[in-house]
Amino acid sequence: MAGKIGFEDLLPVMADKLGGEGLIKELCNGFELLMDKDKGVITLDSLRTNSALLGLQDLKEDELVSMMQEGDLDGDGALSQMEFCVLMFRLSPDLMAQSSLWLQHELDHQLSPK
Repeated sequence: MAGKIGFEDLLPVMADKLGGEGLIKELCNGFELLMDKDKGVITLDSLRTNSALLGLQDLKEDELVSMMQEGDLDGDGALSQMEFCVLMFRLSPDLMAQSSLWLQHELDHQLSPK
């Protein structure tokens, strides 16, 4: 759709504005909004129910299922907070490249002689 901004376009902008720690905090907030409060994880039902809170109300059922399957690294049918954050980074190729730069910068800083 012309003029529609996708998630993958928005996440790098958020990273630029918030920095690494701020972005992680916002991703954690997003996880909290989407998760099943009783189970402490994102389930397909909680994603269906709460996705409109993050502007994802236009996602179709097959897209929600695909998102869950792609993010569910341990195969338990739900997304932990870590799986959710990894999925968000994977859905944004530009952010993946940027996170590599952040990691390299931090490694250089940690490994540099004091």
